[in-house]
Amino acid sequence: MPPTFRHRSLADFSALSVDDAAALVALARSLQRQRCAGSAGLPLKGKNLAVVLATPDDGEAAAFERVAAPLGARVACLCPGLSERSSDAEVQRTAALLGRLYDAVDCVRMAPALVQRVNALADIPVFEGITSSTHPIGALAELLDPDTPVQARRCLLIQAVLIRTLN
Repeated sequence: MPPTFRHRSLADFSALSVDDAAALVALARSLQRQRCAGSAGLPLKGKNLAVVLATPDDGEAAAFERVAAPLGARVACLCPGLSERSSDAEVQRTAALLGRLYDAVDCVRMAPALVQRVNALADIPVFEGITSSTHPIGALAELLDPDTPVQARRCLLIQAVLIRTLN
């Protein structure tokens, strides 16, 4: 059975096992071949994803949607007003609501400690800025075809993560 990546934080991605990394790269290559052959499916059809922003959108939500929508997922953009000073009850209510409404969320430009709090309380995968150019998953882009633009390689890897996490 292929590995799954439930409830991974930024630190988890920086410490992926060799097998997990190889599985992601293999899936990214498979997605690329399917696209080139015109046979790409919608493996995330019916999935609801959210981008949770610390401040009003500055393009990060659009980046996540460009990655997830071609897989069939619907993406919502939220700005719930959480901060590091948010009470435990407020974070718990928000995490519970996110878990009821979405299959996964990407927390963008939120303090890592706050993302960890949401991750601990949500019953869904919680990512920490996965579309950010500084996210550790991008390091695997070097393992894909160097003739493919780096942004396209990063997109393929993020799509691989989403597929493995949600299927």
